[in-house]
Amino acid sequence: MFDKFLLYFEWIFEAIGTTIIIYGGLRAIIQIFSTEALKKSQNLEKIRKELTNRILFGLEFYIVVAILGTLRNPDIQDLTVLGTIVLIRTILGYFLGKEVKEYHFD
Repeated sequence: MFDKFLLYFEWIFEAIGTTIIIYGGLRAIIQIFSTEALKKSQNLEKIRKELTNRILFGLEFYIVVAILGTLRNPDIQDLTVLGTIVLIRTILGYFLGKEVKEYHFD
């Protein structure tokens, strides 16, 4: 019973993380299209920063999914997968955050 409860929350958090990342990508595409095709004035660095922030935020939800999965089935393989996901997320977060800091905004 508790496993099913955790599984439902895994699906919910995975859907939320995926939605945030897809939304960020689609929004960036629309903004780039409007910048290039419609000659609207947009700051491409700002678009990139917003996309990066949405990717990072979406990845936070994937960490929650991995933690919930490990709570449902705590064996060594799942703990290794969780540790790998957290390590990859930390590395991505570090480099994406560093990239965002390199841009200078108005």
